Amino acid sequence: MEYQVRRDVLVLNHFREDLDAVLGKMRPELDDAGHSQMLALREKLLGLYKINQAKINHSVMELICAKHLILNGFEVELEHDIGELSCDIYATKGYGTAIVEVETGFVSPKNALDPLTYLRARVASKITRYSSFANKFILATPPYYIMQIPPALTKPPRFRTNEEIHAIKKLCDLYYTDPPVTLDEIKNARLHSIYALDVDNASVREWEVNEYLGKAALWAF
Repeated sequence: MEYQVRRDVLVLNHFREDLDAVLGKMRPELDDAGHSQMLALREKLLGLYKINQAKINHSVMELICAKHLILNGFEVELEHDIGELSCDIYATKGYGTAIVEVETGFVSPKNALDPLTYLRARVASKITRYSSFANKFILATPPYYIMQIPPALTKPPRFRTNEEIHAIKKLCDLYYTDPPVTLDEIKNARLHSIYALDVDNASVREWEVNEYLGKAALWAF
Protein backbone atom coordinates (compact mmCIF):
# COMPACT_ATOMS: atom_id res chain seq x y z
CA MET A 1 0.00 0.00 0.00
CA GLU A 2 2.79 2.42 0.92
CA TYR A 3 4.57 1.59 -2.34
CA GLN A 4 1.42 2.32 -4.34
CA VAL A 5 0.99 5.69 -2.59
CA ARG A 6 4.59 6.65 -3.36
CA ARG A 7 4.14 5.57 -6.96
CA ASP A 8 0.92 7.59 -7.32
CA VAL A 9 2.68 10.68 -5.95
CA LEU A 10 5.57 10.26 -8.38
CA VAL A 11 3.21 9.84 -11.33
CA LEU A 12 1.17 12.90 -10.31
CA ASN A 13 4.36 14.94 -9.95
CA HIS A 14 5.46 13.90 -13.43
CA PHE A 15 2.07 14.92 -14.84
CA ARG A 16 2.36 18.29 -13.06
CA GLU A 17 5.90 18.82 -14.35
CA ASP A 18 4.80 18.16 -17.93
CA LEU A 19 1.95 20.67 -17.63
CA ASP A 20 4.31 23.23 -16.12
CA ALA A 21 6.80 22.71 -18.96
CA VAL A 22 4.08 23.49 -21.51
CA LEU A 23 2.91 26.53 -19.55
CA GLY A 24 6.51 27.72 -19.43
CA LYS A 25 6.64 27.71 -23.24
CA MET A 26 3.44 29.75 -23.37
CA ARG A 27 4.28 32.33 -20.71
CA PRO A 28 5.99 34.90 -22.98
CA GLU A 29 2.83 35.17 -25.12
CA LEU A 30 0.42 35.77 -22.25
CA ASP A 31 -0.29 38.81 -20.13
CA ASP A 32 -0.87 38.35 -16.41
CA ALA A 33 -4.63 37.83 -16.80
CA GLY A 34 -4.11 35.22 -19.50
CA HIS A 35 -1.48 33.45 -17.45
CA SER A 36 -3.84 33.36 -14.46
CA GLN A 37 -6.48 31.71 -16.66
CA MET A 38 -3.96 29.10 -17.75
CA LEU A 39 -2.95 28.36 -14.15
CA ALA A 40 -6.61 27.80 -13.24
CA LEU A 41 -6.96 25.37 -16.16
CA ARG A 42 -3.82 23.56 -14.99
CA GLU A 43 -5.43 23.07 -11.57
CA LYS A 44 -8.57 21.69 -13.20
CA LEU A 45 -6.50 19.13 -15.11
CA LEU A 46 -4.55 18.13 -11.99
CA GLY A 47 -7.83 17.48 -10.21
CA LEU A 48 -9.10 15.37 -13.09
CA TYR A 49 -5.85 13.42 -13.23
CA LYS A 50 -6.15 12.54 -9.55
CA ILE A 51 -9.45 10.78 -10.28
CA ASN A 52 -8.12 9.14 -13.46
CA GLN A 53 -10.07 11.37 -15.84
CA ALA A 54 -7.17 13.03 -17.66
CA LYS A 55 -4.29 11.81 -19.84
CA ILE A 56 -1.15 13.81 -20.45
CA ASN A 57 -1.23 13.87 -24.28
CA HIS A 58 -4.83 15.05 -24.35
CA SER A 59 -4.33 17.51 -21.48
CA VAL A 60 -1.33 19.18 -23.12
CA MET A 61 -3.31 19.66 -26.33
CA GLU A 62 -6.23 21.14 -24.39
CA LEU A 63 -3.88 23.70 -22.82
CA ILE A 64 -2.45 24.65 -26.22
CA CYS A 65 -5.95 25.20 -27.60
CA ALA A 66 -6.88 27.18 -24.49
CA LYS A 67 -3.90 29.50 -24.91
CA HIS A 68 -4.88 30.16 -28.53
CA LEU A 69 -8.44 31.02 -27.52
CA ILE A 70 -7.34 33.20 -24.60
CA LEU A 71 -5.04 35.16 -26.90
CA ASN A 72 -8.10 35.76 -29.09
CA GLY A 73 -10.11 37.20 -26.21
CA PHE A 74 -12.06 34.15 -25.02
CA GLU A 75 -12.78 32.93 -21.50
CA VAL A 76 -12.05 29.21 -21.44
CA GLU A 77 -13.35 26.23 -19.48
CA LEU A 78 -12.08 22.66 -19.75
CA GLU A 79 -14.25 19.52 -19.52
CA HIS A 80 -17.41 21.61 -19.53
CA ASP A 81 -20.84 19.99 -19.15
CA ILE A 82 -23.36 20.71 -21.93
CA GLY A 83 -26.60 18.86 -21.49
CA GLU A 84 -25.71 15.20 -20.98
CA LEU A 85 -22.33 15.65 -22.65
CA SER A 86 -18.98 16.99 -21.51
CA CYS A 87 -16.91 18.86 -24.10
CA ASP A 88 -13.14 19.22 -23.97
CA ILE A 89 -13.13 23.03 -24.28
CA TYR A 90 -15.94 25.56 -23.98
CA ALA A 91 -15.03 29.17 -24.74
CA THR A 92 -17.02 32.39 -24.57
CA LYS A 93 -16.40 35.90 -25.87
CA GLY A 94 -19.25 38.32 -25.38
CA TYR A 95 -22.30 36.52 -26.74
CA GLY A 96 -20.17 34.21 -28.89
CA THR A 97 -19.40 30.61 -27.94
CA ALA A 98 -17.02 27.99 -29.26
CA ILE A 99 -16.52 24.30 -28.54
CA VAL A 100 -13.26 22.54 -29.28
CA GLU A 101 -12.90 18.76 -29.24
CA VAL A 102 -9.36 17.38 -29.20
CA GLU A 103 -8.67 14.31 -31.35
CA THR A 104 -5.40 12.46 -30.69
CA GLY A 105 -6.11 9.53 -33.02
CA PHE A 106 -5.99 6.99 -30.18
CA VAL A 107 -7.53 3.61 -30.98
CA SER A 108 -8.23 1.12 -28.20
CA PRO A 109 -7.24 -2.56 -28.57
CA LYS A 110 -10.88 -3.56 -29.07
CA ASN A 111 -10.87 -1.60 -32.33
CA ALA A 112 -7.58 -2.99 -33.57
CA LEU A 113 -9.29 -4.61 -36.58
CA ASP A 114 -11.41 -1.62 -37.62
CA PRO A 115 -9.43 1.52 -36.69
CA LEU A 116 -10.28 3.55 -39.79
CA THR A 117 -14.02 2.96 -39.52
CA TYR A 118 -13.95 3.60 -35.78
CA LEU A 119 -12.06 6.89 -36.12
CA ARG A 120 -14.34 8.05 -38.92
CA ALA A 121 -17.37 7.30 -36.73
CA ARG A 122 -15.83 9.02 -33.70
CA VAL A 123 -15.14 12.22 -35.62
CA ALA A 124 -18.60 12.15 -37.20
CA SER A 125 -20.29 11.61 -33.85
CA LYS A 126 -18.38 14.52 -32.27
CA ILE A 127 -19.35 16.91 -35.06
CA THR A 128 -23.00 15.87 -34.94
CA ARG A 129 -23.38 15.74 -31.15
CA TYR A 130 -21.49 18.87 -30.12
CA SER A 131 -21.85 21.45 -32.86
CA SER A 132 -25.39 22.50 -31.95
CA PHE A 133 -24.25 23.69 -28.50
CA ALA A 134 -22.09 26.61 -29.69
CA ASN A 135 -21.81 29.22 -32.41
CA LYS A 136 -18.59 27.63 -33.61
CA PHE A 137 -17.42 24.00 -33.46
CA ILE A 138 -13.74 23.15 -33.94
CA LEU A 139 -11.78 19.91 -34.07
CA ALA A 140 -8.18 20.05 -32.84
CA THR A 141 -5.52 17.51 -33.72
CA PRO A 142 -1.75 17.15 -34.10
CA PRO A 143 -0.56 17.33 -37.72
CA TYR A 144 0.75 13.75 -37.61
CA TYR A 145 -2.83 12.45 -37.32
CA ILE A 146 -5.01 12.94 -40.40
CA MET A 147 -8.63 12.99 -39.27
CA GLN A 148 -11.19 10.91 -41.14
CA ILE A 149 -13.95 13.48 -41.67
CA PRO A 150 -16.97 12.32 -43.70
CA PRO A 151 -17.14 14.65 -46.73
CA ALA A 152 -20.85 15.34 -46.17
CA LEU A 153 -20.03 17.01 -42.84
CA THR A 154 -17.76 19.51 -44.56
CA LYS A 155 -20.71 20.87 -46.54
CA PRO A 156 -23.18 23.51 -45.32
CA PRO A 157 -26.23 21.64 -43.95
CA ARG A 158 -28.51 22.77 -46.78
CA PHE A 159 -26.34 20.87 -49.29
CA ARG A 160 -26.38 17.59 -47.33
CA THR A 161 -28.49 14.92 -49.04
CA ASN A 162 -30.79 12.44 -47.31
CA GLU A 163 -28.59 9.63 -48.58
CA GLU A 164 -25.52 11.21 -46.96
CA ILE A 165 -27.39 11.85 -43.71
CA HIS A 166 -28.50 8.22 -43.46
CA ALA A 167 -25.01 6.96 -44.33
CA ILE A 168 -23.55 8.98 -41.44
CA LYS A 169 -26.30 7.72 -39.15
CA LYS A 170 -25.44 4.13 -40.08
CA LEU A 171 -21.74 4.80 -39.46
CA CYS A 172 -22.27 6.37 -36.04
CA ASP A 173 -24.69 3.62 -34.97
CA LEU A 174 -21.89 1.09 -35.33
CA TYR A 175 -20.33 2.44 -32.12
CA TYR A 176 -22.57 5.09 -30.55
CA THR A 177 -26.06 4.07 -29.48
CA ASP A 178 -26.35 5.34 -25.89
CA PRO A 179 -27.89 7.64 -26.90
CA PRO A 180 -27.82 7.30 -30.67
CA VAL A 181 -26.97 10.21 -32.95
CA THR A 182 -30.19 11.57 -34.43
CA LEU A 183 -30.96 12.36 -38.04
CA ASP A 184 -31.69 15.98 -37.10
CA GLU A 185 -28.29 16.30 -35.41
CA ILE A 186 -26.60 15.02 -38.55
CA LYS A 187 -28.71 17.22 -40.82
CA ASN A 188 -27.82 20.41 -38.93
CA ALA A 189 -24.23 19.68 -37.84
CA ARG A 190 -21.49 22.19 -38.67
CA LEU A 191 -17.71 21.93 -38.51
CA HIS A 192 -16.28 25.44 -38.71
CA SER A 193 -12.51 24.96 -38.60
CA ILE A 194 -9.58 22.74 -37.65
CA TYR A 195 -6.81 23.50 -35.18
CA ALA A 196 -3.51 21.86 -36.12
CA LEU A 197 -1.56 21.60 -32.85
CA ASP A 198 2.22 21.86 -32.81
CA VAL A 199 2.82 20.40 -29.36
CA ASP A 200 6.60 20.82 -29.54
CA ASN A 201 6.21 24.61 -29.87
CA ALA A 202 2.87 24.91 -28.02
CA SER A 203 1.28 26.61 -31.02
CA VAL A 204 -1.89 26.41 -33.12
CA ARG A 205 -2.50 26.85 -36.82
CA GLU A 206 -6.16 27.31 -37.68
CA TRP A 207 -7.36 25.82 -40.98
CA GLU A 208 -10.54 26.22 -42.95
CA VAL A 209 -11.98 22.69 -43.16
CA ASN A 210 -11.62 22.07 -46.89
CA GLU A 211 -8.16 23.64 -46.88
CA TYR A 212 -7.16 21.19 -44.15
CA LEU A 213 -8.56 18.23 -46.09
CA GLY A 214 -6.68 19.34 -49.20
CA LYS A 215 -3.41 19.53 -47.27
CA ALA A 216 -4.16 16.23 -45.52
CA ALA A 217 -4.43 14.52 -48.91
CA LEU A 218 -0.88 15.66 -49.63
CA TRP A 219 0.43 14.69 -46.17
CA ALA A 220 -0.88 11.15 -46.68
CA PHE A 221 1.66 10.43 -49.44
